[in-house]
Amino acid sequence: MINFNNKKILITGATGGIGYALVKKFVSLNGTIVATGTRTEKLDSLKKEFPNISVLKFDISDQSKIEEFIESASSQLVGLDVLINNAGINKDNLSLRMKDEEWRKVIDINLGSTFFLCKHAIKKMLKNKYGRIVNITSIVGHTGNLGQSNYSASKAGIIGMSKSLAIEYAKKNITVNCVSPGFIQSKMTDNIIESIKSVLTSKIPMSRLGTGEDVANTVAFLSSDAASYITGETIHVNGGMYMG
Repeated sequence: MINFNNKKILITGATGGIGYALVKKFVSLNGTIVATGTRTEKLDSLKKEFPNISVLKFDISDQSKIEEFIESASSQLVGLDVLINNAGINKDNLSLRMKDEEWRKVIDINLGSTFFLCKHAIKKMLKNKYGRIVNITSIVGHTGNLGQSNYSASKAGIIGMSKSLAIEYAKKNITVNCVSPGFIQSKMTDNIIESIKSVLTSKIPMSRLGTGEDVANTVAFLSSDAASYITGETIHVNGGMYMG
Protein backbone atom coordinates (compact mmCIF):
# COMPACT_ATOMS: atom_id res chain seq x y z
CA MET A 1 0.00 0.00 0.00
CA ILE A 2 1.27 3.48 -0.88
CA ASN A 3 2.20 5.54 2.15
CA PHE A 4 4.01 8.85 2.49
CA ASN A 5 5.11 8.61 6.11
CA ASN A 6 8.09 10.92 6.67
CA LYS A 7 7.84 12.28 3.10
CA LYS A 8 7.86 16.05 2.66
CA ILE A 9 5.51 17.20 -0.11
CA LEU A 10 5.04 20.59 -1.79
CA ILE A 11 1.84 21.10 -3.81
CA THR A 12 1.38 24.24 -5.91
CA GLY A 13 -1.99 25.40 -7.18
CA ALA A 14 -3.60 23.82 -4.14
CA THR A 15 -6.66 26.06 -4.08
CA GLY A 16 -8.28 24.79 -7.29
CA GLY A 17 -10.34 21.65 -7.83
CA ILE A 18 -7.46 19.34 -8.73
CA GLY A 19 -5.29 21.01 -6.10
CA TYR A 20 -7.84 20.29 -3.40
CA ALA A 21 -8.02 16.64 -4.48
CA LEU A 22 -4.22 16.42 -4.36
CA VAL A 23 -4.08 17.79 -0.82
CA LYS A 24 -6.84 15.45 0.32
CA LYS A 25 -5.12 12.41 -1.24
CA PHE A 26 -1.69 13.09 0.23
CA VAL A 27 -3.17 13.84 3.66
CA SER A 28 -4.94 10.47 3.54
CA LEU A 29 -1.58 8.84 2.75
CA ASN A 30 0.13 10.50 5.75
CA GLY A 31 2.30 12.96 3.85
CA THR A 32 3.77 16.09 5.44
CA ILE A 33 2.41 18.84 3.21
CA VAL A 34 2.91 22.47 2.32
CA ALA A 35 0.02 23.63 0.12
CA THR A 36 0.43 26.84 -1.85
CA GLY A 37 -1.75 29.15 -3.89
CA THR A 38 -2.64 32.79 -4.43
CA ARG A 39 -6.03 32.99 -2.69
CA THR A 40 -5.82 33.60 1.05
CA GLU A 41 -9.40 32.59 1.80
CA LYS A 42 -8.99 29.28 -0.05
CA LEU A 43 -5.75 28.53 1.75
CA ASP A 44 -7.40 29.32 5.08
CA SER A 45 -10.23 26.98 4.18
CA LEU A 46 -7.78 24.19 3.33
CA LYS A 47 -5.96 24.71 6.62
CA LYS A 48 -9.24 24.56 8.50
CA GLU A 49 -10.26 21.30 6.83
CA PHE A 50 -6.79 19.75 7.06
CA PRO A 51 -5.22 21.18 10.25
CA ASN A 52 -2.00 19.18 9.95
CA ILE A 53 -0.90 20.76 6.65
CA SER A 54 1.01 24.01 6.29
CA VAL A 55 -0.12 26.66 3.82
CA LEU A 56 1.99 29.26 2.05
CA LYS A 57 0.68 32.03 -0.17
CA PHE A 58 2.78 32.46 -3.29
CA ASP A 59 2.26 33.57 -6.88
CA ILE A 60 4.49 31.50 -9.17
CA SER A 61 4.50 34.30 -11.75
CA ASP A 62 7.03 36.09 -9.52
CA GLN A 63 9.98 34.15 -10.88
CA SER A 64 12.56 36.25 -9.04
CA LYS A 65 11.17 34.87 -5.77
CA ILE A 66 10.90 31.19 -6.71
CA GLU A 67 14.24 30.18 -5.21
CA GLU A 68 13.29 31.98 -1.99
CA PHE A 69 9.88 30.28 -2.09
CA ILE A 70 11.44 26.81 -2.38
CA GLU A 71 13.75 27.67 0.52
CA SER A 72 10.78 28.75 2.64
CA ALA A 73 8.67 25.71 1.78
CA SER A 74 11.51 23.25 2.40
CA SER A 75 12.26 24.97 5.72
CA GLN A 76 8.66 24.50 6.80
CA LEU A 77 8.76 20.89 5.68
CA VAL A 78 12.29 20.33 7.05
CA GLY A 79 13.24 18.86 3.68
CA LEU A 80 11.69 18.27 0.28
CA ASP A 81 10.94 14.85 -1.19
CA VAL A 82 8.04 15.46 -3.56
CA LEU A 83 7.09 18.44 -5.73
CA ILE A 84 3.71 18.57 -7.45
CA ASN A 85 3.53 21.38 -10.00
CA ASN A 86 -0.19 21.97 -10.42
CA ALA A 87 -0.36 25.78 -10.64
CA GLY A 88 -0.99 27.45 -13.98
CA ILE A 89 -3.17 29.88 -15.90
CA ASN A 90 -5.00 30.16 -19.20
CA LYS A 91 -5.71 33.18 -21.41
CA ASP A 92 -7.78 31.78 -24.25
CA ASN A 93 -8.19 33.51 -27.60
CA LEU A 94 -8.12 32.67 -31.28
CA SER A 95 -4.57 32.94 -32.58
CA LEU A 96 -5.16 35.98 -34.81
CA ARG A 97 -6.83 37.81 -31.93
CA MET A 98 -4.37 36.74 -29.28
CA LYS A 99 -2.52 39.64 -27.73
CA ASP A 100 1.24 39.39 -27.32
CA GLU A 101 0.79 39.60 -23.56
CA GLU A 102 -1.70 36.70 -23.57
CA TRP A 103 0.85 34.52 -25.33
CA ARG A 104 3.84 35.55 -23.23
CA LYS A 105 2.13 35.36 -19.85
CA VAL A 106 0.79 31.83 -20.32
CA ILE A 107 4.11 30.52 -21.65
CA ASP A 108 6.09 32.37 -18.99
CA ILE A 109 4.02 31.13 -16.05
CA ASN A 110 2.98 27.64 -17.13
CA LEU A 111 6.31 26.64 -18.67
CA GLY A 112 8.87 29.11 -17.32
CA SER A 113 7.82 29.10 -13.69
CA THR A 114 7.37 25.33 -13.68
CA PHE A 115 10.96 24.98 -14.89
CA PHE A 116 12.31 27.23 -12.15
CA LEU A 117 10.28 25.40 -9.49
CA CYS A 118 11.76 22.12 -10.72
CA LYS A 119 15.28 23.56 -10.89
CA HIS A 120 15.35 24.83 -7.32
CA ALA A 121 13.53 21.80 -5.93
CA ILE A 122 16.07 19.49 -7.58
CA LYS A 123 18.88 21.36 -5.81
CA LYS A 124 17.25 20.31 -2.53
CA MET A 125 16.60 16.75 -3.67
CA LEU A 126 20.19 16.21 -4.83
CA LYS A 127 21.43 16.44 -1.26
CA ASN A 128 19.48 13.31 -0.35
CA LYS A 129 19.78 11.64 -3.76
CA TYR A 130 16.01 11.24 -3.70
CA GLY A 131 13.13 13.13 -5.24
CA ARG A 132 9.82 12.83 -7.03
CA ILE A 133 8.51 15.57 -9.31
CA VAL A 134 5.11 15.35 -10.99
CA ASN A 135 4.10 18.09 -13.41
CA ILE A 136 0.43 18.49 -14.28
CA THR A 137 0.01 19.02 -18.01
CA SER A 138 -3.17 18.71 -20.12
CA ILE A 139 -4.74 16.70 -22.91
CA VAL A 140 -4.55 19.83 -25.09
CA GLY A 141 -0.75 19.68 -24.88
CA HIS A 142 -1.10 16.61 -27.10
CA THR A 143 -4.14 17.41 -29.21
CA GLY A 144 -4.23 21.21 -29.40
CA ASN A 145 -7.50 23.04 -28.89
CA LEU A 146 -9.45 25.88 -30.44
CA GLY A 147 -8.40 29.20 -28.92
CA GLN A 148 -5.66 27.67 -26.78
CA SER A 149 -2.49 27.86 -28.86
CA ASN A 150 -0.66 29.47 -25.93
CA TYR A 151 -1.96 27.05 -23.31
CA SER A 152 -1.40 24.00 -25.54
CA ALA A 153 2.16 25.12 -26.28
CA SER A 154 2.92 25.67 -22.60
CA LYS A 155 1.65 22.23 -21.62
CA ALA A 156 3.46 20.50 -24.50
CA GLY A 157 6.61 22.34 -23.43
CA ILE A 158 6.30 20.99 -19.88
CA ILE A 159 6.29 17.45 -21.26
CA GLY A 160 9.50 17.96 -23.25
CA MET A 161 11.15 19.77 -20.36
CA SER A 162 10.22 16.98 -17.96
CA LYS A 163 11.81 14.36 -20.22
CA SER A 164 15.05 16.33 -20.27
CA LEU A 165 15.11 16.74 -16.49
CA ALA A 166 14.30 13.05 -16.09
CA ILE A 167 17.37 12.11 -18.14
CA GLU A 168 19.63 14.54 -16.30
CA TYR A 169 18.80 13.35 -12.77
CA ALA A 170 17.82 9.69 -13.18
CA LYS A 171 21.11 8.50 -11.68
CA LYS A 172 20.44 10.62 -8.60
CA ASN A 173 17.21 8.74 -7.83
CA ILE A 174 15.11 11.75 -8.83
CA THR A 175 12.17 10.97 -11.11
CA VAL A 176 10.31 13.54 -13.18
CA ASN A 177 6.96 12.60 -14.70
CA CYS A 178 3.79 14.21 -16.00
CA VAL A 179 0.09 13.61 -15.49
CA SER A 180 -2.08 14.82 -18.34
CA PRO A 181 -5.75 15.29 -17.34
CA GLY A 182 -8.57 15.37 -19.85
CA PHE A 183 -11.85 17.08 -19.04
CA ILE A 184 -12.19 17.11 -15.27
CA GLN A 185 -15.36 17.92 -13.35
CA SER A 186 -15.09 21.31 -11.66
CA LYS A 187 -17.08 24.41 -10.84
CA MET A 188 -16.32 25.58 -14.37
CA THR A 189 -17.73 22.45 -16.00
CA ASP A 190 -20.71 22.50 -13.63
CA ASN A 191 -21.72 25.77 -15.29
CA ILE A 192 -21.69 24.31 -18.82
CA ILE A 193 -25.21 23.87 -20.13
CA GLU A 194 -26.30 20.25 -20.29
CA SER A 195 -26.55 20.07 -24.08
CA ILE A 196 -22.91 21.11 -24.50
CA LYS A 197 -21.82 18.84 -21.65
CA SER A 198 -23.57 15.91 -23.37
CA VAL A 199 -21.68 16.57 -26.61
CA LEU A 200 -18.42 16.77 -24.66
CA THR A 201 -19.12 13.57 -22.76
CA SER A 202 -20.01 11.73 -25.96
CA LYS A 203 -16.41 12.17 -27.12
CA ILE A 204 -15.09 10.38 -24.04
CA PRO A 205 -15.13 6.57 -24.34
CA MET A 206 -15.90 6.21 -20.62
CA SER A 207 -18.86 8.60 -21.09
CA ARG A 208 -18.09 10.74 -18.05
CA LEU A 209 -15.94 13.63 -17.00
CA GLY A 210 -12.98 12.83 -14.80
CA THR A 211 -12.71 13.85 -11.17
CA GLY A 212 -9.97 15.50 -9.20
CA GLU A 213 -9.57 12.22 -7.35
CA ASP A 214 -8.84 10.42 -10.64
CA VAL A 215 -5.94 12.78 -11.18
CA ALA A 216 -4.77 12.67 -7.56
CA ASN A 217 -4.65 8.86 -7.54
CA THR A 218 -2.27 8.88 -10.50
CA VAL A 219 -0.11 11.64 -9.04
CA ALA A 220 0.17 9.75 -5.76
CA PHE A 221 1.37 6.63 -7.58
CA LEU A 222 4.04 8.51 -9.54
CA SER A 223 5.15 10.27 -6.35
CA SER A 224 5.59 7.01 -4.48
CA ASP A 225 8.34 4.43 -4.30
CA ALA A 226 6.03 2.09 -6.21
CA ALA A 227 6.95 4.14 -9.30
CA SER A 228 10.69 4.24 -8.63
CA TYR A 229 11.52 2.81 -12.08
CA ILE A 230 9.31 5.24 -14.00
CA THR A 231 10.70 8.56 -15.19
CA GLY A 232 10.21 10.87 -18.15
CA GLU A 233 6.71 9.50 -18.70
CA THR A 234 3.28 11.08 -19.14
CA ILE A 235 0.23 9.25 -17.84
CA HIS A 236 -3.04 10.29 -19.44
CA VAL A 237 -6.10 10.59 -17.22
CA ASN A 238 -8.86 11.29 -19.73
CA GLY A 239 -11.26 8.36 -19.87
CA GLY A 240 -9.83 7.22 -23.20
CA MET A 241 -10.43 10.52 -25.01
CA TYR A 242 -6.80 10.63 -26.12
CA MET A 243 -4.50 7.62 -26.15
CA GLY A 244 -0.91 8.72 -26.65
